[in-house]
Amino acid sequence: MGAFKPLLPFGDRTVIECCIGNLLTAGVEDIVVVVGHRGEEIREQLKTLEVSFAVNSDPDSEMSVSIARGVEKVSTGAGALIIGLVDHPAVPPETIKILIDEWSRGARLVQPEHDGHGGHPVLVDLAYRDELLALDPQGGLRALFAVHRDEVRRVPAESPYVARDMDTWEDYRRLHEDVFGVSPRNP
Repeated sequence: MGAFKPLLPFGDRTVIECCIGNLLTAGVEDIVVVVGHRGEEIREQLKTLEVSFAVNSDPDSEMSVSIARGVEKVSTGAGALIIGLVDHPAVPPETIKILIDEWSRGARLVQPEHDGHGGHPVLVDLAYRDELLALDPQGGLRALFAVHRDEVRRVPAESPYVARDMDTWEDYRRLHEDVFGVSPRNP
């Protein structure tokens, strides 16, 4: 992308602040932010928020390593976790609540979908804690969901933002314009 995604402006906050705000508004109580590259800048940006941090010291690692570092910080008393990606800052809290509601009704792996496209964040029951800690680096979450496909509950989401990544500058610009009606301010 050519820019540090978590700290890009998104409305009147940063991308990462929007992601965390949506989780908090949905009722997520404990948030673990996995940092690595430029982690101190993220810690500084989030210093007023009640979040904890996990460190992935290898910036070239696969996402499975970051997931494992985050899972290591999750309380053993937690029943499930939501894995949210920083490039999904527009997922509304109502969508996150749907994932939690599905889990409370017995679903163990929950993924939102919009127009048949799976998205993020996903909810994983912590009965899968050991598998999350040992995810295949190449297969990642997809492999976990594939192995347990009979237990995956895909739930319809009204928001198209569950299936929209911000992998390029154009993706970011378009998402910002769709959500806020204006181009993002220069970082």
